[in-house]
Amino acid sequence: MLQFDALGWVIVISCALAIGFNKTSGLGVAVLFIPLVAGVMSARMSVGFILPMLCFADVMALSYWWRQVQWRLLLRLLPWAFVGVVLGYFCLSRISDKPQMLVIGVIILVLIALTTWRNSRYGRERPIPTYWWFAAVMGILTGATSTLANSAGPIMVIYLLAMRQQKGAFISTHLGCFWILNLTKVPLYLNLRLITAPSFLTDLALIPALALGSLLGVVLVHRIDQKAFNAVVSVFAVLAALYLCVRGLT
Repeated sequence: MLQFDALGWVIVISCALAIGFNKTSGLGVAVLFIPLVAGVMSARMSVGFILPMLCFADVMALSYWWRQVQWRLLLRLLPWAFVGVVLGYFCLSRISDKPQMLVIGVIILVLIALTTWRNSRYGRERPIPTYWWFAAVMGILTGATSTLANSAGPIMVIYLLAMRQQKGAFISTHLGCFWILNLTKVPLYLNLRLITAPSFLTDLALIPALALGSLLGVVLVHRIDQKAFNAVVSVFAVLAALYLCVRGLT
């Protein structure tokens, strides 16, 4: 297993809880912990460490939501998303740890800005296109961003908003997309040696935290003031992403 100090264990356990909670609730809490995990280990290795947790959490969440997955929408998006995964893989194979920190930090900052804009009055009033090229652009961005930083959720949200999905279908289709993409990324990460035996054993040890987070997501999603929750998470995620950017530049 990987070795961490006390603070490191608090961060990785919190990340596992957040990933499980995020998958079943749809709230964006996991974006806070992804840059923090990249701060306690190699940024390159952090993406490989987080991926198996995402795969486990996908299975847990889909066991609850799978009946409402809109496969027709995914068939429009996934071919382009696979192109994005390949592009992200080639980028990932050519950058070292410090540039990777910068990439993760910048991606998260851009996605938080995109989410904030979309949730604003002006963003909500803007029509979202539904043409074929929109699915192509969203698919490539989703695949590339997911491969580079495991943080493509907000891009997929915009695509599903354009498709006008009800809440159950929205969450289910979101989960179905990333279940497929995350499984696709596993052999690529193994080839880059980003998933190792010690990191995978640590992921296995964190399954109880993932399961607890998934359960909390189901139980608490309707009891949380989502606006206030998202605002607090976004502020801390921005700080964590800025920390990564500074480390990547120094």
